[in-house]
Amino acid sequence: MNPLHIEPLNTPFGARVTGLDLTTEFCVETQEAIREAIDTWSLLCFVDQPMTDEAHLAFTRQLGEPEAYVSVSNAGKAAELITIGNVVDDGSVQDSAHARIRYQTGNEMWHSDCSFRRVPSFVTITHAYEVPGEGGETSFASMRHAYAGLSADMRSLIDPLLAIHDFAFSRSQVAPVPPIHAASLPPVEQKLVRSNPGNGLKNYYVGSHARSIVGWTGIESRKLIDDLLKRATAPEVIYKHRWNVGDTLIWDNRCLLHRGNGYDADRWRRRLRQTRVAGLSPTLEEP
Repeated sequence: MNPLHIEPLNTPFGARVTGLDLTTEFCVETQEAIREAIDTWSLLCFVDQPMTDEAHLAFTRQLGEPEAYVSVSNAGKAAELITIGNVVDDGSVQDSAHARIRYQTGNEMWHSDCSFRRVPSFVTITHAYEVPGEGGETSFASMRHAYAGLSADMRSLIDPLLAIHDFAFSRSQVAPVPPIHAASLPPVEQKLVRSNPGNGLKNYYVGSHARSIVGWTGIESRKLIDDLLKRATAPEVIYKHRWNVGDTLIWDNRCLLHRGNGYDADRWRRRLRQTRVAGLSPTLEEP
């Protein structure tokens, strides 16, 4: 019996899930049910979760290997669990002028987490502890749904292509990227079209880190990438999640784009804690 009670969201993807306390240790069958739900729905929303950092990491490990964050906003230190928002570990608040908060505005561009790595992320798991009274939502868009809407000719065109994803290309648009950090994350090639290994459904794979198409000119590349991004993020197919304290969201970076919505960091407190589960292989080795 599937222990998950699933209620689809009013979008082409995503589901609200009840019946589970994510702070407990699950049997193999429940772990598999969660993975299957991720494959099917791409975005899972759990509410009123009594989360702690320890439980968050423990749950992450039930889905796979936690992925280490090494970022400019994290002072170049590796961490498996980080804070998204302006409230730091000692409870103090960083205002909108703080370098870390300005750097986080890069998250307001549509992206898939770590698409700039040779082995990109599988899923992201985020829990809300403090949320602003206005703004600070997270929006999601499905590249699987968008791919399904393409013509047969368009699918045939993009299926064999490779895209170059580049961290410095995307993040330098919002804040300087230190040379040592840029050097540690050189551009990588990713499949432009990926298939879910569980159900075979295809999606294209773009976002703010996607710089160009291998073998295409810069202008041709941008026309295609921008067109695909526009198709996926049409307003009528976006899900915007308004965070409540206690929410835990799991999203599939293989096929979803997401972006943060801005908030007034001088007025509101925002503290989300986040982990990611590492992918299993480079996209170039996927079937």
